[in-house]
Amino acid sequence: MKTANKTRTEQILQIMLVLAWIAFIGLMIEAGAVIFSYGLSCINPDAAKNLYKRLDLYSLRQLSFHNYTLAVSFMIALSCMKAYISYLVIKVLTKVNLDNPFTTDVARKLETISYILLETWIVSVLYNAYSHWLLKRTGELAGGNVQGEFLFAAGLVFIIAQIFKRGVEIQAENELTI
Repeated sequence: MKTANKTRTEQILQIMLVLAWIAFIGLMIEAGAVIFSYGLSCINPDAAKNLYKRLDLYSLRQLSFHNYTLAVSFMIALSCMKAYISYLVIKVLTKVNLDNPFTTDVARKLETISYILLETWIVSVLYNAYSHWLLKRTGELAGGNVQGEFLFAAGLVFIIAQIFKRGVEIQAENELTI
């Protein structure tokens, strides 16, 4: 019975690893597409009409190249940060050993993920504020409204990281008493 559960858990972790790789590759493609589109729009302003996912920032580019560059920089930063989070998840999933799951390395990586999620939330709040400011100032919207789910995820992962840290402590205590 215990072996079947372990096998099932291992299968779930392997599926999660595959999904993390898919997310990482997709987010890297997204970041690359935005960077490429931006570079192309610097040479050919008409390319800003269909920047990424049919986002039309042509009128913003015509109005102010500086504001256009800042808006696209926020988009690139968010894509890169999400890709980095996916990369860290891959690192965690490859480090997890079900025989000895509570390790300092995994706990540190989980804590790092929580901090990057918090930073991503901060960047998304700044992007939303900038977007709203730009809308009031110029009448142009600089992209979509990024939601604050990163804050919730950061808190959740931070709690899990603290549980892992405590698990490392308990595991070390148990090894000393045996």
